[in-house]
Amino acid sequence: MTGSEEVPPAFRLAYVPGVTPAKWARIWAERLPGTPLTLLQVPAAEAPGLLREGAAEAGFVRLPVDREVFSAIPLYSETTVVVVPKDHLVTAAEEVTLEDLADEVVLHPLDDVLGWERPPGEPAFERPATTEDAVELVAANVGVLVVPQSLARLYHRRDLTYRTVVGAPRSEVALCWPEESAHDLVEDLIGIVRGRTVNSTRGRPRAQAEEQRGAGAKRTARGKPAAGAATSGGAGKAGGARTGGAKAGGGRGTSGGGARTGRTGGGKRGGRPRRG
Repeated sequence: MTGSEEVPPAFRLAYVPGVTPAKWARIWAERLPGTPLTLLQVPAAEAPGLLREGAAEAGFVRLPVDREVFSAIPLYSETTVVVVPKDHLVTAAEEVTLEDLADEVVLHPLDDVLGWERPPGEPAFERPATTEDAVELVAANVGVLVVPQSLARLYHRRDLTYRTVVGAPRSEVALCWPEESAHDLVEDLIGIVRGRTVNSTRGRPRAQAEEQRGAGAKRTARGKPAAGAATSGGAGKAGGARTGGAKAGGGRGTSGGGARTGRTGGGKRGGRPRRG
């Protein structure tokens, strides 16, 4: 890199509690080493505002969001569980219903993400400010808490456990970004999240995709050598690359581990080529 080259600004990716973006961040670093990825954890209720203000380019949020403002790709729907002390009667079963909680004090934190107006059971004297505060109250035997499973794991305590709740609302996680100001690399992020291969160009032109993958993801044969060009030294060892139209990184250019140079343009053949 020369001194005149500018380091590109980081791509800021927001995520809400319960979402674990580590796997996607690792793939981003492998595919787009020239563009840093900054992860921003934000409360679920604040994530849409953060994206609307341009403080992040995209985010993993909980639905619903305003579809007139944001584009969103649903990723998965979470299992809903009830968090209880380990010696609670609920633990006798593998799963419970909402009716099973009818006589319980069910805590309803102000940052609830399940979207119901009123949880099952009896309401607590006051609503906890956060889900984390509600978990502490469960540990103090004040009541039980119904949340997505990822939040039960995030705020896990050794003296608490949880069981699946059948028939409860479910929280859906989505990749979201502003519709009117979509960042150029959003398509790369979509490809990573959806498990597309590194060579996929779905959703945008190939030239644009290659240009934005950064120096570490450039291919050795983005342009074909001129007809008659010769390889020098060990240059032919780069993935068995051939001249004259072969794909870069293709596995057919080698035989028995040794690199070969194929036909160059319209030159004479040096004997019949062998198949690898």
